[in-house]
Amino acid sequence: MRARVSWTLVLAAFLAFPPFQRERVEEMGFGQIFRIERMRVDPALTQALRSRWDTEASAFAFPWGHMIPSLENVSRIIGLRVYGRAVSGYTYPCYHDLAERLLDLPVERRSSLVPRVALQESLGLYEAGKNAGESEDEYLARLARVSQRELASEPGPQADLDLRRFLVLFLGRLMFATRGDAVHCRFLPLLEDLGEVGGYAWGAAFLTHQFDGLSASERQTSTSGFYPFLQVWAYLHLPALRRGDLTRPGFVPIARRWDSRRDTRHLVDQLERLQEVIDSYPYLDVVWQPYLGEGDEGQPWLVQARPYFGRSVWLHALNLVLPLNLFLTQRSLGLRQSVVEFPVRDRFRRPGRSFRGLHDTTDWRERAREQIENWERKGKGVDVTGEIASLRALLQSAVQDQEAAQRQTAELRSELERVRGTGAGGASSSRSAGGSPSLMEARLAGAVLRAEEAQRHLEERISSFKHLSRLFPNDAD
Repeated sequence: MRARVSWTLVLAAFLAFPPFQRERVEEMGFGQIFRIERMRVDPALTQALRSRWDTEASAFAFPWGHMIPSLENVSRIIGLRVYGRAVSGYTYPCYHDLAERLLDLPVERRSSLVPRVALQESLGLYEAGKNAGESEDEYLARLARVSQRELASEPGPQADLDLRRFLVLFLGRLMFATRGDAVHCRFLPLLEDLGEVGGYAWGAAFLTHQFDGLSASERQTSTSGFYPFLQVWAYLHLPALRRGDLTRPGFVPIARRWDSRRDTRHLVDQLERLQEVIDSYPYLDVVWQPYLGEGDEGQPWLVQARPYFGRSVWLHALNLVLPLNLFLTQRSLGLRQSVVEFPVRDRFRRPGRSFRGLHDTTDWRERAREQIENWERKGKGVDVTGEIASLRALLQSAVQDQEAAQRQTAELRSELERVRGTGAGGASSSRSAGGSPSLMEARLAGAVLRAEEAQRHLEERISSFKHLSRLFPNDAD
């Protein structure tokens, strides 16, 4: 599949770099990507998730409530930096002159696209096809060996040229890939000063691109871009889908721990089955907070990222400016979700996903100034009244969810006692051979434990909301 081939080509170019170049890539914050194993693509899972995407809310709308991939997900799953300057700047109707100057590659006069083959060959990736009988490791080693012959071995202008070409391939064909064979130059202006590249929040831009891709047509079944992110997100939050295997526990970033489980059924059959499983997914098996037991060992990028975690904030990737509506998830943290509202009246108006139609040079730092300022404040608003109203709404919702959780826990306990009583009365159907608990009894006992754990989480959230309310004594109930 194209996504896996792109990953192999980018990885081969990275491995072909001399040590000083790889150090530069590491300093830019991209190094963790190249430690992740080349995972099997799961287009059925991606398609099933896409079918649940609510474009207006920029969130998944599941039967149990909204769930939203977050900046913490990006930071922990793939190790990209989610802090720093917003990925914003100028977009141009044509990148011909810029591409010739910074990449020394031919670009059609009225085009913004670099031919993929020309870009690959500029990095020494001439024979990109896989040979018959060649293993994945042999294929990767051959590509890296051939590429190494064409790359500068010492720092200098040629090494800078190599690095820019690599970054355009990495960003345009892997992290921010779009449909089609050519590679867009939209991020090239941010790569002119290579010393500034690491100062941008590329992880936040990556999440913006993910949201935008999920809003594409459901009929689109091809997989492009860095697909492990959404796959591992599903493994962590929806484990009962059983689409991933935890093969390397303890590795960081978290994507290194997982492999995609092989499914030999036809794609249509896989998708149909996944849709059915999601429709009937047990609410108590949804993992809302998968990182509760996670430490920060070996992940220095998390320290500066933490102020952005848990924030509803505007995300930026040049002409893509989209909201991260985390409060929808906060409203979903009970067993069920009540009425959900999200702002649409003041929603940022942006052009379509395609760059076609942007016939003028656009300064997005000026056009999206308010949203840029929101990012620079890490999502902290200046409307205190609105913050208090939001806090009250969250507290009320959490109390309602706690009441629902208590009712459901009581019902589960009652049912468990009934099943146990039936077994004690000698009903053969409730006990298996040897007097061990029946399957139904074991499942109910597990459901009760999960319900009790959900209750504890809700109680902690309510306690936190009440503590925050005390900071506004004139407005507290």
